Amino acid sequence: MSMNLPDTWHTANQRYLMRAIGEIRSALEKSFVPTEAAAELTEESGAGESAHETASSPPFALDALCTAFDLSSFERKILLMCAGAELDSRFASIYGAAHGDPRRSYPTFGLALAAFADSHWTALSPARPLRLWSLVEVLNGDGLTTSALRVPERVLQYLAGVPCIDERLRALAKPLPVPDELVPSHRRLAEEVAAVWSQAGNGRVIPIIELLGSEAAGKRALAATACAFLGLQLHCIPAWAVPRSAPDLDGFLRLWEREAVLSSSALLLDCDDTNGEASPASDLSWLMEQTRGPLLIATRNSWRCAHRAMVMFEVSKPTVSEQGEIWRNALETQIASVNGEIGTLVSQFNLSSDTIRLASRQAFAARPEDSSSGTSEQSSSQEGLANRLWDACRTQARPRLEGLAQRIEPVSEWDDLVLPEQQKEILNNVAIHVRQRSKVYQTWGFSSKSLRGLGISALFAGPSGTGKTMAAEVLANDLRLDLYRIDLSQIVSKYIGETEKNLRSVFDAAEEGAAVLLFDEADALFGKRSEVKDSHDRYANIEVSYLLQRMEAYRGLAILTTNRKSAIDQAFMRRIRFVVEFPYPEATQRAEIWRRVFPPRTPTENLRIDRLARLNAAGGHIRNIAMGAAFLAADAGEPVRMSHLLTAARSEFNKLEKPLTDAEIAGWV
Repeated sequence: MSMNLPDTWHTANQRYLMRAIGEIRSALEKSFVPTEAAAELTEESGAGESAHETASSPPFALDALCTAFDLSSFERKILLMCAGAELDSRFASIYGAAHGDPRRSYPTFGLALAAFADSHWTALSPARPLRLWSLVEVLNGDGLTTSALRVPERVLQYLAGVPCIDERLRALAKPLPVPDELVPSHRRLAEEVAAVWSQAGNGRVIPIIELLGSEAAGKRALAATACAFLGLQLHCIPAWAVPRSAPDLDGFLRLWEREAVLSSSALLLDCDDTNGEASPASDLSWLMEQTRGPLLIATRNSWRCAHRAMVMFEVSKPTVSEQGEIWRNALETQIASVNGEIGTLVSQFNLSSDTIRLASRQAFAARPEDSSSGTSEQSSSQEGLANRLWDACRTQARPRLEGLAQRIEPVSEWDDLVLPEQQKEILNNVAIHVRQRSKVYQTWGFSSKSLRGLGISALFAGPSGTGKTMAAEVLANDLRLDLYRIDLSQIVSKYIGETEKNLRSVFDAAEEGAAVLLFDEADALFGKRSEVKDSHDRYANIEVSYLLQRMEAYRGLAILTTNRKSAIDQAFMRRIRFVVEFPYPEATQRAEIWRRVFPPRTPTENLRIDRLARLNAAGGHIRNIAMGAAFLAADAGEPVRMSHLLTAARSEFNKLEKPLTDAEIAGWV
């Protein structure tokens, strides 16, 4: 029943309901009330109401309910008997007289069977609508025909034309509002969903609509719009809230299906938070099989239903052009100052409509007071807004990745890297590819040739401590992107299919902000594929193949680090765009590292760089020694001296289980 019916309908509906109840009261009076008393009650019944209202459109609630649940004439009368007990105080005396006991002032099946000529026992069956859909409730009593009957509050409110939802469903199924507008690509999908259901009419069970993809907000908005096209209100229940025990699940299903009819509603089962399970749990599967009404499922991975048709729709983020239009609308008066930056934002961040609007509001909220004192100030203000928009996009894209990977705040810069020129040039090319990918792929048309191989990936290979992680920080800092370190201990699983599922979650979450993903010690994950000897080998190889595909499709930069380049699968190596060898530093490079390792504010005294450079240590170990020496000097209240460095070096080499030779530390103190 629509919640936006005119007041004239509500008034006419109440008159129609009370007239129908009055007819039932008259029939009960003839059967159970003495003639004189019955005559007095009939005179008060107001039976002279106009009957033309019965032809009103839309139909009155009573008629709509009887049609929807296929109630017989006798079942309709039982429903009105129960409604009359709640809406007309005169029914109490009638029921008391019928039972011969004023205290038993309630309707029963027995009274209905005795009062009406068209009575039939099947109306009492649990399989018939009155009890199947809880249109009337049988209260505790001595027997089925003598127990009190009651109409549930939700049914009574419906008959009275009052819009509401059953109290027991209120905490589980939340109504979803219809968005003011949808981007064109999503609106077309909503029209297709509505068309699928419209064409599946004629009494057949309509198919389940499966909305696939990681765009959770877009799927909800699309589903609500599709339902609105058909005059349906959409309610959403998260998968975790669905009752698990069989009796509770059955009760929920019956309650919801009654509600779906009473309020013209569809149900959206939100499975986006089920961690990418490949198949539904048995309770959800049973719910899908048994639900007869309109049902949609929002999920990241396709599910299958054995005995009910399903139609799948892939819901992606708004297209590049649509995101650009959303940005222009969101920026409004500031569009002229940042119009040139919109393409950059769209090429880097793949955001939903709501996220774009949130990012724009966040950037405006952080805006300093506008200045109009000169061209340079205006230019600075425009640049500041563009930077704030970029940072707001990064912030909005973070939440989905925070629980899956460790975010590293990049602080290292190009000057911090001590590498041969060849390696620096390759790293600079990596940054260029990330920065210019939109122009090359989209504007210059390379993406139209093939969608394969568009992902930008790099392998950093070299001994521990040679600067691989620092190089990843430098790139993220230079590109102003978030850097996430993937914890392989949480990704790799001994259970078949779990590693693939975990990596899918990481890549899907990272797509929104195209963050820099750092897979440390990648040989443990991207190692050589093994000969297939059992099912575990087969699934392990499938995981590697899946990862090859995701690495090629990922919009951001994926960096793999390894201490053993030879352990990486050659098939994987062929699809990595950049390979950077991080050599163990020579004496001249070690000297340069020692010159840069201490911050400018660190007090030092009489440090001999030429002698420190003899120490056969990589950059990471040099940093550890420098920091250890700084702590020793700070505790002694002295500047960092060679003696502090010698003590720290011995501690570091003991940790590495390597001896310090006399040639390395000669002349330090």
